[in-house]
Amino acid sequence: MGPSWWQILIVLVLFVLLFGRGKISELMGDVAKGIKSFKSGLADDGEETAEAKAIEHETPTPQPKSQASQKQKSS
Repeated sequence: MGPSWWQILIVLVLFVLLFGRGKISELMGDVAKGIKSFKSGLADDGEETAEAKAIEHETPTPQPKSQASQKQKSS
């Protein structure tokens, strides 16, 4: 069987006593900031990927100058 409500309550009280309310709220704030940063990073990556695909379909890929000049010389 799983832990009873009393056991869970005792563990929570010990956790608060060991770390304190301030430290727990600070940790939760850090976790929230990390989640927001992760989500914005995913959104930025998705936008960059969409932009790259749009640009890829619109314009041909440019050739380096050395290859372009070699083709002109050989023609």
